[in-house]
Amino acid sequence: MYKAILFDLDGTLTESGEGITKSVQYALEKIGKPEPDLDKLRVFVGPPLMEQFMKYADLDEETARQAVVYYRERYSVTGIFENRPYPGVEELLAELQRKGYLLAVASSKPEKFVLQVLEHFRLDGYFHEIVGSEMGGSRTKKSEVIEETLKRLGLSEHRNEVLMIGDKEHDVLGARQAGVECVAVSYGYGTMEELAAAEPLKIVDSVEELLHFFG
Repeated sequence: MYKAILFDLDGTLTESGEGITKSVQYALEKIGKPEPDLDKLRVFVGPPLMEQFMKYADLDEETARQAVVYYRERYSVTGIFENRPYPGVEELLAELQRKGYLLAVASSKPEKFVLQVLEHFRLDGYFHEIVGSEMGGSRTKKSEVIEETLKRLGLSEHRNEVLMIGDKEHDVLGARQAGVECVAVSYGYGTMEELAAAEPLKIVDSVEELLHFFG
């Protein structure tokens, strides 16, 4: 029986692709590696940002770090609000809260931005803990974020009572590394191929189906 449910943010609770991809596009332009096709930049939604810049644009660590600085120039002012909760998310959270689950957010996005997004959409009140990465670049791996969330919830010794919900392979693999089961949602930014390959406990196709999973 699960006691706590951890949610990823981008692609799970909110549809944040526009703000993220446009801010990545801005950063790539600034470092001289322009990418006109926003669709190609959807791979930046979910994974740790600096790691993805290095992988996508073949950057060294120093240049990728600068790309993150440029990204935040735009994201912190504009991109963060080019975003909206998926239909039914608030009802889902309200119902899970009513059923007595401990709810938390475990995101690779900097915690400052996670809080800002949830406060903006008035979703912050549903969560016992809201955890993200550090602005300085530490705690970006999903497993590290989950570990910190478990610690704050006092559930480090009760991992079998915790379930992660996410939309990318990073969520599934990070949860597994932390010893936690994961349900994947296919309506976010991960492909069905990557989710199936990561072998989550279950893949659901909608917010309604996710609620149904919890009876």
